[in-house]
Amino acid sequence: MIYYTQLIFIKPGCEQEFHAFEDKVLPLLKGHNGELVYRIRPAKNAFIENSQELPYEIHLVTFNSKADFAGYAADPKRLEFIEMKNNSVEKIILIEGFAL
Repeated sequence: MIYYTQLIFIKPGCEQEFHAFEDKVLPLLKGHNGELVYRIRPAKNAFIENSQELPYEIHLVTFNSKADFAGYAADPKRLEFIEMKNNSVEKIILIEGFAL
Protein backbone atom coordinates (compact mmCIF):
# COMPACT_ATOMS: atom_id res chain seq x y z
CA MET A 1 0.00 0.00 0.00
CA ILE A 2 1.24 3.46 -0.94
CA TYR A 3 0.22 6.65 0.81
CA TYR A 4 0.01 10.03 -0.86
CA THR A 5 -0.28 13.23 1.12
CA GLN A 6 -1.31 16.35 -0.73
CA LEU A 7 -0.88 19.85 0.65
CA ILE A 8 -3.31 21.84 -1.47
CA PHE A 9 -3.07 25.59 -1.94
CA ILE A 10 -6.10 27.33 -3.44
CA LYS A 11 -6.22 30.54 -5.45
CA PRO A 12 -7.99 33.30 -3.49
CA GLY A 13 -11.74 33.26 -4.07
CA CYS A 14 -11.72 29.90 -5.89
CA GLU A 15 -12.82 27.70 -3.00
CA GLN A 16 -16.23 26.83 -4.49
CA GLU A 17 -14.76 25.73 -7.82
CA PHE A 18 -12.23 23.59 -5.96
CA HIS A 19 -15.01 22.00 -3.88
CA ALA A 20 -16.98 21.27 -7.07
CA PHE A 21 -13.91 19.61 -8.61
CA GLU A 22 -13.39 17.46 -5.53
CA ASP A 23 -17.06 16.43 -5.52
CA LYS A 24 -16.62 15.14 -9.08
CA VAL A 25 -13.28 13.33 -8.77
CA LEU A 26 -13.00 11.92 -5.25
CA PRO A 27 -15.66 9.25 -5.90
CA LEU A 28 -13.41 7.91 -8.70
CA LEU A 29 -10.73 6.81 -6.20
CA LYS A 30 -12.41 3.49 -5.41
CA GLY A 31 -12.38 2.48 -9.08
CA HIS A 32 -8.57 2.66 -8.96
CA ASN A 33 -8.06 0.81 -5.66
CA GLY A 34 -7.76 4.14 -3.87
CA GLU A 35 -9.21 5.39 -0.61
CA LEU A 36 -9.49 8.86 0.84
CA VAL A 37 -8.27 8.34 4.40
CA TYR A 38 -8.32 11.97 5.54
CA ARG A 39 -9.52 15.23 4.03
CA ILE A 40 -8.55 17.99 6.41
CA ARG A 41 -9.22 21.71 6.20
CA PRO A 42 -7.12 22.86 9.16
CA ALA A 43 -7.71 26.11 11.00
CA LYS A 44 -4.76 28.50 11.14
CA ASN A 45 -4.50 28.00 14.90
CA ALA A 46 -3.96 24.25 14.31
CA PHE A 47 -0.45 25.00 13.03
CA ILE A 48 2.09 25.32 15.81
CA GLU A 49 4.87 26.65 13.60
CA ASN A 50 5.35 27.33 9.92
CA SER A 51 7.89 28.92 7.62
CA GLN A 52 5.76 28.90 4.47
CA GLU A 53 2.17 29.63 3.52
CA LEU A 54 -0.47 27.33 4.96
CA PRO A 55 -2.39 24.84 2.81
CA TYR A 56 -6.13 25.16 2.33
CA GLU A 57 -6.62 21.38 2.56
CA ILE A 58 -4.57 18.31 3.35
CA HIS A 59 -5.49 14.96 1.82
CA LEU A 60 -4.15 11.54 2.72
CA VAL A 61 -5.06 8.87 0.17
CA THR A 62 -3.94 5.29 -0.29
CA PHE A 63 -3.55 3.16 -3.40
CA ASN A 64 -2.54 -0.47 -3.77
CA SER A 65 0.21 0.50 -6.22
CA LYS A 66 1.80 3.36 -8.15
CA ALA A 67 0.03 2.03 -11.25
CA ASP A 68 -3.34 2.48 -9.50
CA PHE A 69 -2.40 6.07 -8.62
CA ALA A 70 -1.33 6.72 -12.22
CA GLY A 71 -4.60 5.22 -13.44
CA TYR A 72 -6.59 7.57 -11.22
CA ALA A 73 -4.56 10.58 -12.36
CA ALA A 74 -5.19 9.66 -16.03
CA ASP A 75 -8.84 8.63 -15.63
CA PRO A 76 -10.80 10.22 -18.50
CA LYS A 77 -13.70 10.98 -16.15
CA ARG A 78 -11.31 12.89 -13.86
CA LEU A 79 -9.72 14.68 -16.79
CA GLU A 80 -13.16 15.97 -17.87
CA PHE A 81 -13.00 18.26 -14.83
CA ILE A 82 -9.27 19.07 -14.78
CA GLU A 83 -9.91 22.66 -15.91
CA MET A 84 -11.79 23.23 -12.63
CA LYS A 85 -8.68 22.11 -10.76
CA ASN A 86 -6.39 24.23 -12.90
CA ASN A 87 -8.60 27.28 -12.37
CA SER A 88 -8.83 26.88 -8.59
CA VAL A 89 -5.53 25.38 -7.39
CA GLU A 90 -2.42 27.50 -6.99
CA LYS A 91 -0.16 24.51 -6.26
CA ILE A 92 -0.09 21.06 -4.71
CA ILE A 93 2.77 19.51 -2.80
CA LEU A 94 2.59 15.73 -3.23
CA ILE A 95 4.38 13.45 -0.76
CA GLU A 96 4.63 9.71 -1.40
CA GLY A 97 5.15 7.38 1.54
CA PHE A 98 4.72 3.96 3.04
CA ALA A 99 3.50 2.74 6.44
CA LEU A 100 6.32 1.73 8.75
